Amino acid sequence: MSHVYKDILGAVSQGEKLLVVLIDPDKIKFDNVSSFIEKVNKSIATHIFVGGSTVEDYITDALVEEIKRYTKIPVVLFPGDVTQITNKADAILFLSLISGRNPEYLIGKHITSISKLKETTLDIISTGYILIESGTRTAVERVTETEPLLRTNVQYIVDTAKAGELLGMKLIYLEAGSGAKRPVSKEIISKVKKGLNIPLIVGGGIKSKKELENAYHSGADIVVIGTAFEEDESFFNELKKE
Repeated sequence: MSHVYKDILGAVSQGEKLLVVLIDPDKIKFDNVSSFIEKVNKSIATHIFVGGSTVEDYITDALVEEIKRYTKIPVVLFPGDVTQITNKADAILFLSLISGRNPEYLIGKHITSISKLKETTLDIISTGYILIESGTRTAVERVTETEPLLRTNVQYIVDTAKAGELLGMKLIYLEAGSGAKRPVSKEIISKVKKGLNIPLIVGGGIKSKKELENAYHSGADIVVIGTAFEEDESFFNELKKE
């Protein structure tokens, strides 16, 4: 079994900041995988997430296999549905949408996934997933039929994150959503982080090195970037290894 979570804990305990490149199977062409992953390998990225809110059935399996041909970076599933589970990855974020009240995304999909997960060697990482409103209606909102938490209600967001930790979540993920107009604010990141004893992931709407650094300085242990790389691969040039 992979030890992705153990390695994350080790890095965070040493004060390291981790960067994830999110690859949506519906938004990348297989012919472009090798060149895209070459850029990822040359960047400061530490992990690759694969998944999306709406993905054609079983395409994730083939995509992960193709990605693994070109990199040693850990590949973690970020699934929107059970059909995105594949044993070819190293780990899976076992996401519970704790900001919403749709039982399917709090526990329902998880029960459905067990028969598949039992047949894998994936490192299963329970993750409290919190959607923050970002100025636009995201795919996550449409698919899960839930509303994001208001960015002005900071204490409620802080309390939701802490409740996730106390329920046994191993990670908390603050998500502004794919294509977000605004990333999660520095205030929210800072206050959530101060209340947690587990690693904090922040994603959505981060489109510049400055916004990435803002998230880190505010307390994010792991930052996820997806859309910015999809729209402009030259962004990788700002994030090359030294």
